[in-house]
Amino acid sequence: MATGSKIKESKQSPELPKQLPIDFLKKITNNFAEDRIISEGPFGTLYKGIVPDDDKVIAVKKLQDNAPMSADKTFSKEVQNIMALKHVNIVELVGFCTETQKKLVQFDKRYIQADITESLICYEYLPNGSLQANLFDTKASAKQEINWDTRFKIIKGICQGLFFLHKLDIPIVHMDLKPENILLGVDMVPKIADFALSRVFGQEQTRLCTQTVVGSYGYMAPEYLYRGEISAQSDIYSLGLLIIEITTGEQNPREQPSARNFVDKVRKDWTLQHITSHSKYASLDSGSLQEVKTCIEIGIRCVEIDRRNRPPIEEIVGTLEGLRPS
Repeated sequence: MATGSKIKESKQSPELPKQLPIDFLKKITNNFAEDRIISEGPFGTLYKGIVPDDDKVIAVKKLQDNAPMSADKTFSKEVQNIMALKHVNIVELVGFCTETQKKLVQFDKRYIQADITESLICYEYLPNGSLQANLFDTKASAKQEINWDTRFKIIKGICQGLFFLHKLDIPIVHMDLKPENILLGVDMVPKIADFALSRVFGQEQTRLCTQTVVGSYGYMAPEYLYRGEISAQSDIYSLGLLIIEITTGEQNPREQPSARNFVDKVRKDWTLQHITSHSKYASLDSGSLQEVKTCIEIGIRCVEIDRRNRPPIEEIVGTLEGLRPS
């Protein structure tokens, strides 16, 4: 498949990220000032860092200790799993820091000196923020109307990024695809971010099980939620919900861990008649209307309860490429 071969050319980068001193990261974030915060999540806070010499901007994630997973485990997963990855639809890691310093901390009503390890990860800065902010943030300053051409480009880009991860020599399953973890660069190019929950598979491995289920409410595949099963099809389930949200413009309310009510509502409501009469898409030509319809169909197939009925990522990429070649 031409699309697949083109994606696979983006192999691992020989230029590995640099280890950066914590004093440098404090300096460029103005000591992690509140007005430098880009976003806050369960695993840490993302800050805007401005390098003074050349005004280069990077994003600095300061991991928090009370996260769903320990900071050292999150740090090793993110850094090791994506350190050498280079792809247009994967956020680029540009540096990291792990330093242990002695600090006075309160313990049992008194202060003691303890070794405190700070873990930070630095990424390329993406000026258009997250897909969540662009699609669903009600603040006028953060939200812009996204036309169908841009939505389709975002869907294709996310799928190409996921294809790259799943088809590496040592595949990576992301395990936390959601609008907050899709960042938008120049020209709204999407990049998959936040690999805190990612899993690396052996070359012949297609599935593994865990007793510790940690994920984002509303995007977890049923087999992972109830049986701890992890596979590439876990990502496909989350991808389906992303595609549905981007296409319909309707937000997953996250009332259920696997969003079954949301899926059922979209399956019932978003018929071809609904698409052609929808205010967002009524003026589209027949080709674009077919793209909308096909994207909804792909999304619905991706969220099949039985993981064996979900399409593989190469089929999804091929279908999208057939609709509108890159």
